[in-house]
Amino acid sequence: MSGRDRILGRVRRALADLPADERPYEEAVARDYLREHGDRTAERTVELLAENLADYRAVVHRTDAGGLPDLIGRLLAARGAERVLVPPGLPAGWLAAGGPTRVQDRAASTARELDGVDSVVTGCAVAIAETGTLVLDGSPDQGRRRITLIPDHHICVVRVPDQVVASVPQALGRLAPARPLTWISGPSATSDIELDRVEGVHGPRTLEVVLMTGE
Repeated sequence: MSGRDRILGRVRRALADLPADERPYEEAVARDYLREHGDRTAERTVELLAENLADYRAVVHRTDAGGLPDLIGRLLAARGAERVLVPPGLPAGWLAAGGPTRVQDRAASTARELDGVDSVVTGCAVAIAETGTLVLDGSPDQGRRRITLIPDHHICVVRVPDQVVASVPQALGRLAPARPLTWISGPSATSDIELDRVEGVHGPRTLEVVLMTGE
C-alpha cells in the first residue's frame, strides 16, 4: 500500500459516519460556476494574457515561427548566456545554430550543475489569460520541473492562440491531473513580513515569455 492509499484510507474512515449528503468524496460536485469572465475574442484573450504577464513582471515578446530562433538568440545574447539548458523534446528549430552551448537535462544532473547554466528555454502546456499564468506539465518540450526552478533566466514559448485559454477552469479541462504540473505567474518572488519583495528565491528571477504565432 502506498502512502497515498494510506492517507486516502484515513480520510474515508473519518467520513464513514457522516450522513450521505455530507460525503463530498462519494457525491458528484456541481460544476455550474462561470468558466470565464466576459465574452472575448481569441485576439483579446491573447492581449489579456500579455497584459497580466507584464503585470507580474514577466517580459513579453511577440514573434512568428520564422522569427523565433533569431528572437531567442537575441534574448540569450542580451543576458550574456553561454550555456542554455534545453529539455529533450524542444523543437530543434527554436534555437539558432552557433548560439550558446546547449546543455541537455539528464537524470544524473545535480542541482549544482543546473545552477551553472545561464538560461533555460521551454515550451508550455497552456497559458491562462485571466491570471497571467503559464502551466508546464513535463511534456518533452518542457522537461522536468527542476530545470525551470533552478536556472536564473527562463524563456518560455507560448503558441498563440492555440495554447491560450481565458480561465483556470478552461485550463484544468486541458490538463492531465496525474502529470507534474508547474504553475508560473511571473518570475519567482516572495515578501517578508515588512513586504520587502525578493525575487529568485523559488525559481528564476527573470521570466521572458514569447507569444509565437504559426507553427
